[in-house]
Order: sequence, then C-alpha cells, then structure tokens
Amino acid sequence: MQQTDTVTPPVETIASATGMPMLHKIIFLGLLAFLMVLPFMVYPIFAMKVMCFALFAAAFNLLLGFGGLLSFGHAAYFGSASYVAAHAAKVWGLTPELAVLSGTAAAAFLGLVIGSLSIRRQGIYFAMVTLAFAQMIYFLSLQLPFTGGEDGIQSVPRGELFGIFSLENNIPLYFFVLTVTFGGILMLYRIVNSPFGQVLKAIRENEPRAISLGYNVNRYKLMVFVLSATFAGLAGATKSQVFQLASLTDVHWSMSGEVVLMTLLGGMGTIFGPLAGAAMIVTMQNYLATFGAWVTVIQGVIFVIGVLLFREGVIGVLARWFKRPL
Repeated sequence: MQQTDTVTPPVETIASATGMPMLHKIIFLGLLAFLMVLPFMVYPIFAMKVMCFALFAAAFNLLLGFGGLLSFGHAAYFGSASYVAAHAAKVWGLTPELAVLSGTAAAAFLGLVIGSLSIRRQGIYFAMVTLAFAQMIYFLSLQLPFTGGEDGIQSVPRGELFGIFSLENNIPLYFFVLTVTFGGILMLYRIVNSPFGQVLKAIRENEPRAISLGYNVNRYKLMVFVLSATFAGLAGATKSQVFQLASLTDVHWSMSGEVVLMTLLGGMGTIFGPLAGAAMIVTMQNYLATFGAWVTVIQGVIFVIGVLLFREGVIGVLARWFKRPL
C-alpha cells in the first residue's frame, strides 16, 4: 500500500483557509488582554510563574494528550534547560534571549537522546524508562560542578534584552515572559491543528491502524517527544530568568508529578485545559503556602475530587457541555 504523506486537517486547524475558529480566536484574544493587565493587578512574579508553568503543562499535554505517551520524567527537560540558561546568563554573560535559547536547545538535544531510547517501549514501560532517565539527570544536577549542587545557581542576572532593554524591573521582564509563553502556546496550537497533529491523534487512537496505513509511527513518536521536551525546556529556561535561580527542585521527580496533575486537572487532550490546570495549581501553592507541608495534602484531595467529578478535566467538561472543542 502506498504511504499517504498528508492527512486532511480538521476545520479548526489554524492553517486552514478559514483560519482559527472564532471561539478559539475570542479565547486567545481575551486571554491576551487579561494577561496584559494582570501584572498591574497581582504580584508580577506570581503571574510570570503561572505563565511558565502553563507553557510547561501545554508542552506535556502535547506528548500525553495528543501523542498518547505518558512521561514521568518531564522535569528533566524543564530543569536541565533552567540550569543551562542560568549558567549561560551568569557565567557566559549571554543576553536573556540567548540564554533562554541555549536552555531550550539543551532540552531539545536531551529530548532527542532520551526519546530515541524511550520510544522503543510502550505503556508503563515507557513511563518508567522516562522516570529512570529523569532520575539520572537529577543525580547529574546534584554532582556536576557547574550546577552548584544543593545550592543551585543563584543570583542569575536578568541582563538586557537584545543588549538594549533592561529586564531588571519586573514589568519589562513580565512582557518578555508573556511574549515567550504566549508565542510558545500559539506554536503548540499550530502543531496540534496541523497534518502532523492529526497523525499524532490517529496514532494515539489506533496505533496498529496507523502502521497499516504506512506511517512510520516511531518517527512521529520521536518527533512529538522532542517537540514536547523543547517547549518544556523553553518554560524552564524562562523560569530561571524570572526567579534568577536554577535549583534541584526544577529536576526533582515531584516536578514531573506536578505537570501531570496540572494536565489532568485542567483537561488532557484539550487546548486550554493545561493552562487552566497550571493556573489552579500555582495559585493553590501560592495562596495556601501558610499551611506548609499540608499544601501537598490539599492538592491531593483536590486532585481526587477533580478526577471523581471531572474525569475529563475542568475544561474537558466545559467542552462537553458547550459541545465545542476547547
């Protein structure tokens, strides 16, 4: 059977002649307008943290929600990019945009190496292999001299964007982070609503059928793995510039668990679900910090309730109610 190189994208693809669906266009424009005024309503650092984790969750959702691959080690790309970007800014003296790009490139390379080995397994074996690799990255982050060990890389200079605009003030930095994260989310939207994205969905739904149609399934899996790792790295590199810090928390296994929680709580396989999930989790962590270690317990209870009442995630349930893809 002759291989089909393309598939017909759905009506809602951003690349189609009709363009982005009106509902999605309204949501994106409304979200952008809200984010433009958000730093004047809340503490800018908190808002930037929400955006970084929203991008991280969206990147993970590309792999799990649309690729059907459950990774327990996505903190490896988030954290490694954070370390590389922090080192590039502090030691190499690179400008913020180059530091972020350096971290993103490192995450992409790491995703290519780990992905090439991980996709040889399926199901729980794939998940455990990714976790094992992530633990190796955690150990290296603890032992390598340039990572700073348990202290991490601290006092990372924010520098000047393109060597012109200083990011020492929170407001200019906020709009830099907004540009990076919002642009990243739009790129992920484009990937999902493209012929490549449709093939991913076909593989997720029925892999043997996709193989019978002549698609090189492993190649598509590797591509989505690398793309997901790249955008996760973009989120981690940006976060290191915001907090001027890269630490072991960024590569810890609990970070991989948090991004799974964000994705499932918001709505796996939806466009806006991971964004909502990230906003909910980060908000809880921020405003419930006074409870100390009990925050984790509270998160667990909310997650159990969410899974029982909203099995499709908050946005997934709304999409079903309104009968519109979200």
